[in-house]
Amino acid sequence: MVLTIVWLTVLDSVVSKDVAAALSVALAYAVSMVVAFVLHRTLVFRVRGHLLRDFVAFVGVNAVGMVLNMVLLQLAVSLLHAPAKPAAVVVMGLVAVASFFGHRHISFRRPADSRPADADR
Repeated sequence: MVLTIVWLTVLDSVVSKDVAAALSVALAYAVSMVVAFVLHRTLVFRVRGHLLRDFVAFVGVNAVGMVLNMVLLQLAVSLLHAPAKPAAVVVMGLVAVASFFGHRHISFRRPADSRPADADR
């Protein structure tokens, strides 16, 4: 959210308001994906090698997570008549857990014998 506001501010005098809105979201998404990828790769999963494969898989898992988030929230609100904000919190939590396992088994998957010795700690 902060990146979107920053890009809206930066682009305010450079492009039209219509273009600035969409471009701000796209730029914020691009920057946040790179930052999240680096942090997941170095701090959470501690892997090396396969940089491009890992990045493509990371973006794919996040795209599936975004679609899953949209679908589950829509179902919770329209079919279960749940209040939108609490439902969004629950759905985001579920998708975050699912995304962790998606990244663990898809984005940053490594053969068991190539994991660092301290990876299980």
